[in-house]
Amino acid sequence: MSLIYKLFKLDPDSREGVVSATSLLNVIVNLLVALMKVVVGLIASSIAIVSEGVNNATDALSSILTLVGTKLAGKAPDAKHPFGYGRIEYLTSMIIASFILVGGIEMLSSSIRLIFEPEELNVSYVSLAVVLVSAVIKYVMGVYTMKTGKRVGSDTLEAVGVDCRNDSFVSVVTILSALVYLLGHFSIDAFAGVFTSSLIIKAGFEIMKDTVSELLGQPADEELVKELYKEIRGTDGVINAVDMVLHNYGPDAYTGSCNVELDHKKNVGDVYEFLRGLQIKILEKYRVAMVFGIYAVDNDSPDSHKLRSEIADFVKSKEHIKSYHAIYSDKKTNRIYCDLVVDYEADRLKTCAEFTEYLSAIYPDKDIQVNIDTEFV
Repeated sequence: MSLIYKLFKLDPDSREGVVSATSLLNVIVNLLVALMKVVVGLIASSIAIVSEGVNNATDALSSILTLVGTKLAGKAPDAKHPFGYGRIEYLTSMIIASFILVGGIEMLSSSIRLIFEPEELNVSYVSLAVVLVSAVIKYVMGVYTMKTGKRVGSDTLEAVGVDCRNDSFVSVVTILSALVYLLGHFSIDAFAGVFTSSLIIKAGFEIMKDTVSELLGQPADEELVKELYKEIRGTDGVINAVDMVLHNYGPDAYTGSCNVELDHKKNVGDVYEFLRGLQIKILEKYRVAMVFGIYAVDNDSPDSHKLRSEIADFVKSKEHIKSYHAIYSDKKTNRIYCDLVVDYEADRLKTCAEFTEYLSAIYPDKDIQVNIDTEFV
């Protein structure tokens, strides 16, 4: 790999460099395996091996697509796409998933046809040896590519790895069915093809489903969320951090918002100084453009402790309320503010009404302002 980094001047410490180098390695391996199969196939006069070689050559296309997608995804933001081009990688994953699905469906169709219209197999131990060597190479390459894709957060690279690994499974099943034919003079090739193609279709469908889910919007990486909350809550002046929302604009690009609880006595100048510094730190360290909202809270007065205790009692009695925050009693406006975080099974209107009724009975002279939240991360 170090040679590829040097020859193509790629940065081994950057995500783009790792994805590009791994894609190039896949291109090189697929082309070498294809060349080996074509040469051996021509010498042995085996059209089957030559076809396998051509198939491996076309597999290199998936890696080339990954290279192109990674380069395009790395383009700087512009007026038309102010959040950048990171989501191009998801489109690349969908194209590769489509290749896998089409290949699996074509193989399934051919295998079913062979069940009803059997054909005599033309195999030899030489051809099996060539297929076995290629199967080992493709399996090792597939596992390595999948692990690398997972490590750097590249769905496209993972899809290429799955495709590569699937090829090795096809080769193994081909070898087993061929051995049964050579040793027992009985062909299970068509049935083996049905089994293998079903696995390939399943893998392609899962890649497509995961990629579509990314495009539709799903919760951000759990570890990233934990690190961000830890960073924000560990900042001097921040009492608590809640309501985080992260928007994904590619595997390595996020914009987000988070509400922070601050002491109600702090002035704007104090707040600006440490929140601005926190924004810059998060952008540089985590590549997340974060915007902060502010909740004023009073954690010192006896009245605020009493209010928190009463709200806690209500929350404990409700199955679908996960937590609460942003509690503040404003004496000037005579209002009580509170946010309740509920799960997706909760009846939001009913919860709001019950909470308002509960607090109004305790504080009849107060205007209860309750907001029902959902966790987005």
